[in-house]
Amino acid sequence: MISTQLIIFCINPRCNNPINPMGDSVCASCQTPLVHRYLWATGSLSAQISPGTKVADRYEVIKQQIWLDTQPGLPPDVPEELPTAVIPYLRLYQERLHLPQAYGFASNLEEDEDTTDILLLENAPIDKTGNIYPTIVEAWEQATAVRQVYWLWQILQLWTPLSELGLSHSLLLADNLRVQGWCVRLLELYQTPADEKLSLQNLGECWQFWVVSAKASVAKGLQNIVQQMCETEIELEAINIQLNNLLLAAAAELPLVLKVAGSTDIGPIMAQNEDACYPNTLSDLDEPLLRHLSIVCDGIGGHEGGEVASQLAVQSIKLQIRALLAEVTEQTGLVPPELLQEQLEASLRVVNNLICARNNEQKRQGKERMATTIVMALQVPQRVQTSTGWQSNNTHELYLANVGDSRAYWITRNYCQLLTVDDDVATREVRFAKSLYRKALFRPDASALTQALGTRNSESLRLKVQRFIVEEDGILLLCSDGLSDNNWVEQSWQNYAIPVLTGQLTIEDAVRNWINLANEKNGRDNTSVVLTYCRVSPEYIVPVTPALPEEIIEAEIQEEEEELQEPTSFTESSQTLLDLDLDLGIPEEPILSPDIPPTLITKPNRGKRLVMLGGVLALLVGGTSLGLFAWWQINPQGFQQICRQLPQRVQQLCLPGE
Repeated sequence: MISTQLIIFCINPRCNNPINPMGDSVCASCQTPLVHRYLWATGSLSAQISPGTKVADRYEVIKQQIWLDTQPGLPPDVPEELPTAVIPYLRLYQERLHLPQAYGFASNLEEDEDTTDILLLENAPIDKTGNIYPTIVEAWEQATAVRQVYWLWQILQLWTPLSELGLSHSLLLADNLRVQGWCVRLLELYQTPADEKLSLQNLGECWQFWVVSAKASVAKGLQNIVQQMCETEIELEAINIQLNNLLLAAAAELPLVLKVAGSTDIGPIMAQNEDACYPNTLSDLDEPLLRHLSIVCDGIGGHEGGEVASQLAVQSIKLQIRALLAEVTEQTGLVPPELLQEQLEASLRVVNNLICARNNEQKRQGKERMATTIVMALQVPQRVQTSTGWQSNNTHELYLANVGDSRAYWITRNYCQLLTVDDDVATREVRFAKSLYRKALFRPDASALTQALGTRNSESLRLKVQRFIVEEDGILLLCSDGLSDNNWVEQSWQNYAIPVLTGQLTIEDAVRNWINLANEKNGRDNTSVVLTYCRVSPEYIVPVTPALPEEIIEAEIQEEEEELQEPTSFTESSQTLLDLDLDLGIPEEPILSPDIPPTLITKPNRGKRLVMLGGVLALLVGGTSLGLFAWWQINPQGFQQICRQLPQRVQQLCLPGE
């Protein structure tokens, strides 16, 4: 049917007058933010539906295959038995930064019983006004050298997971590859025809038309890589190494100035704070890690539990990262991304086992066991020879890891991107292809956690460390769910981040503003916020002679550090009681009957107690290599025995529970 009035419904189920004109930002009746959820309608049938049509009395066709859900508060239609075509979207949910996700189905178009259901995709490359993002081909010539290489590197990382599900054909269709700034995003997934066996040669043939017009500083390197892909049976790993080296060399041409500030707040209701973050206190000002490491932890476990776990995680990670960066500095060549990712995974397993050991030592069982979520970001300053031949002191690499539901966002003047995936029941249901995400959200336990550090041994953790390249001005926001709940970051980022990016607000004030928003909107919880302002803008480069670029960049960084104000520091606090589905032993393929209800673990009362590894770990780390990580991981009891042989004052730092 043809729509006569463009309206959108408020998502607040208690709203007395939920009908609003499409395009309004808040509901006129209850002031709830209105959700404009644009969807990509797949298939040839949807392409034939004219703009202005309203489908299923719900979806407004804005442009060809771009639909707006005018009733976003209602669950989409989903058949009881999920069609085969939707399964790959569910299996690849962890790649949601690059891939769209199944939203629901539209059926019975114009009362035609023979009409095939149309699969609707959310998280498609469509902006907030309903316009599709450009293809790589359209944006290629205007892109910087580093962004051109970065786009190809992202496609290469997607090659293996898509190939394993027979979807590599999706990466060969130029119109399917869209870009939102730095990020490559696919419109939809296409099954590779059964009679085709695609290889890197096919990918290289697709790329060769682009690299002809690549920027001069990377053109020769890209052409050499593509030639190898097209003419030889080269392994994916070899291409990956070459492309990574070219990417790091191109990124290192840019300056990089980092400013970091963070804070944790008790909130207006809770009596204690189980959150912890880095940086937070005044003592962090002189730390060598300040520009490179940021952490947010949200503790679980009640009085003398959650806050202990979160503080233990922060202090342990800091010590391990000091050792890691020290070893990276000593390397004469580039440390491969895979090795750095493995080391960060090992660090998280160490933290997990340290908290587990404390639980076992105190004989904590079930709901009494302490644990913590974590989201952490590490900027690794490796040295590399740039594309134009001079030695840079920073490769612009950023590594990101999370366990639980604490989140990371990348925010620029034009967009806000959620970088992490929550470890909760709703996500688990999608990954196991049991449910579409929007349907899973209606489960009463949808937000219960499926992973946290400290509940079980490290073998039960399913970890993923992501790696990014900082090649544009932006803000990395890490936060606990005290801020991210109810999508307040997505709804308000422009008001809180753009003033920082335009120089109208300091990051310290921005941290305080974000926390004030959390206390106002999600006030039943603690909140932790850490912001890292990353600046690479060419206008900030001081003209230099070719012989001294590194010294000048170091001087600029030092100048920026002197301007950095003290991080905001608030009172320690706590967060709301939360049910946990600690089903950490579930393998990638479910082995339990879906009819068996999950075991829920609640967060009991919380108290005030700090655990600091402090001096003893500093002593141990100072004289050892990364092998120490493995020792902590496999033998926490042995580590405690060593601590007991140290002077009593040091024992108190290491084993304060005794």
